[in-house]
Amino acid sequence: MVGKKIKLNALQTKTLALFQELAKSEETSARIEGSKDISIMFIPRPHGNHVHIGKFVVSAKDASGLANEIVWKVLERKGLAKSEFPYRIILTEAGLSFKTGYHDEFEVSDH
Repeated sequence: MVGKKIKLNALQTKTLALFQELAKSEETSARIEGSKDISIMFIPRPHGNHVHIGKFVVSAKDASGLANEIVWKVLERKGLAKSEFPYRIILTEAGLSFKTGYHDEFEVSDH
């Protein structure tokens, strides 16, 4: 993938951004020994019309890719993750550093 721009649709990009947030917390993830990859073992489920991801609250619609096997497989095919759907996803170094542009759009939770 060196030199080739990775293209993702909006759902795939939002999902990757949410996985990147989950990768920041020791409550939801762990570094893979001997690599820069991070395993995300706890994926929150929506309650009502939203889901809590780290310090953010995200609409259930925007977080729907967290439970979508096809999205996980696309991220894997693009070299951004390793899918073990539905149990865990491992973000690769490329997935962790990918600029999604969505982090500024997430709303900080008030509860």
